[in-house]
Amino acid sequence: MTHALNIVWNPSEGIDLGFFIIRFYSLMFVIAFGLGWYIMKNIFERENVSIDKLDSLFVWTVVATLVGARLGHVFFYDWEYYRNNLAEIILPFRFNPKFEFTGYQGLASHGAAISIIVAMYFFSKNALQKPLLWILDRVVIPVASGAIFVRLGNFFNSEIVGKETTSSFGIRFMRDQFTPREAVNATQLATPKEAYNAIATNPQYANLLEQVPAKHPAQLYEAVCYIFVFAVLFFLYWKTEARKKSGYLFGLFLVLLFSVRMVVESVKESQGGFENALGLLSTGQWLSIPFIFIGFYFVFTAKNASVN
Repeated sequence: MTHALNIVWNPSEGIDLGFFIIRFYSLMFVIAFGLGWYIMKNIFERENVSIDKLDSLFVWTVVATLVGARLGHVFFYDWEYYRNNLAEIILPFRFNPKFEFTGYQGLASHGAAISIIVAMYFFSKNALQKPLLWILDRVVIPVASGAIFVRLGNFFNSEIVGKETTSSFGIRFMRDQFTPREAVNATQLATPKEAYNAIATNPQYANLLEQVPAKHPAQLYEAVCYIFVFAVLFFLYWKTEARKKSGYLFGLFLVLLFSVRMVVESVKESQGGFENALGLLSTGQWLSIPFIFIGFYFVFTAKNASVN
């Protein structure tokens, strides 16, 4: 029988500059969008597309990602709550049971994917003057790289964790089990950070640590797989003629990325949504199936197509 490595994951919230904390989750998003801009810059230069249009593409993509991911979470995963709290869809506040700042908790990648496709339709028509599949075949490359950093951000936040495991991959996510207030109360220490560290390192609180089961680091599984997805798309675009098959890279992206979701979802804790009504699969798996079929369609129909 294998045992977990007993890795205790208890990171700080971010880089403390004294007057401001750069949160790791936000930093991962900045890196994702920054790297995406750089990749598309090189693609535009290769394709002789005006770099002036790159800033417009960047804005369209950022807005579509954030809005789509937010609405995806609302409608796919937590509609029962938001239907009675409509203002919280767009406001970073909670009004019940008391008023508090929450930020935008909950982003769904399926919603982001839909929103990006819609945004690229309008961008290609109004700004780029090229076919929709032309931009989709290229924008999926930076999107794939961005997915890596989003999942790393989830790992720093100890969210979207996997199911309990006794395998050697298991990690004890402190902040998945204890809220900051629970940690403080359990240890009688002044700050959440001190409390978390005490639970993780002080023998006096060994029984509390035992309450934190080892779980699959599902975020890291996805991140590693997305490196592979990005590498495949990057290689095919730069080293082969695949970019000339309209829709091929876009379809391959859908097949690879959402196949990864199908597999990794099997070791994730439930994220809620409509899975209880449908059964058999998780909400994320049900949502991934249409994307995979659409992807196969574009892969197989792109063979005789030509780029414009």
